[in-house]
Amino acid sequence: MSKIILTVDDSRTMRDMLRMALTAAGFEVVQAEDGVHGLEVLAEQKPDVIITDINMPRMDGFSFIENVREDDQYRAVPILVLTTESDADKKLRARTAGATGWIVKPFDPVKLVDAVRRVAA
Repeated sequence: MSKIILTVDDSRTMRDMLRMALTAAGFEVVQAEDGVHGLEVLAEQKPDVIITDINMPRMDGFSFIENVREDDQYRAVPILVLTTESDADKKLRARTAGATGWIVKPFDPVKLVDAVRRVAA
C-alpha cells in the first residue's frame, strides 16, 4: 500500500511539481492550497507525511503546523517544510511549531523523495 503525502502550497506550479515527483516515486498525493484548506483535507485524509509551504494566504505554514500538532491523531505525522525561506529564525520557529524537517525551494526531486522516504519509514 502506498504512503499518502499531503502537500500544502498556494502555488499551483509547486503543487504540480510535488505531485509529479512524489507520484513517480510511488506515493499517493493529496493537495491543499493553504493552511485552512490543509486542515479541511486532514479531516478527510490521514496522510503519512505532510509537506507544507510557509508563506501562504489565509493561514501560513507556522499556524498550520501548530494546528496539526494540536490534534492527537496527527501528533506523530512527520511534517516537512518546503519554502524559499532559509532564515535560521524561521527554521527555529518551524521546529518549535512541530516541523520535522526543512527543504529549500527550488527542490531537487530526488532529494525530496529521499527526505520523504526517510521520515515516512
